[in-house]
Amino acid sequence: MRSIPIQLWEASPAEWVATFVQATDVLSALIGLFIAYQAYRGYRRNDSRPMLVIAVGFLFALAVPFLLVVLYVLVPFLSETFVAVLSQLSQISGLLAILYALRMPA
Repeated sequence: MRSIPIQLWEASPAEWVATFVQATDVLSALIGLFIAYQAYRGYRRNDSRPMLVIAVGFLFALAVPFLLVVLYVLVPFLSETFVAVLSQLSQISGLLAILYALRMPA
């Protein structure tokens, strides 16, 4: 059986594609921080525990992976694999927290 590699490009993508991906990563992190802030405000205003869990979920799903990439760029001895695994675990944890918050009683 022949294995098929799972990748989008054979060679590195065009420069504009890399710039677009980086810009949307930054935009996603900023939007995630804004949503987390709004959910935290909702928690404080209404004393709603699900809103706090949603705030934490958005932080873990969108902001922490971006901060890990920034940390990877700034700290030269971190391995790319380690940062990628932490980023994926953070995203999954955040999404599970949001799912939990949507299912928890108010």
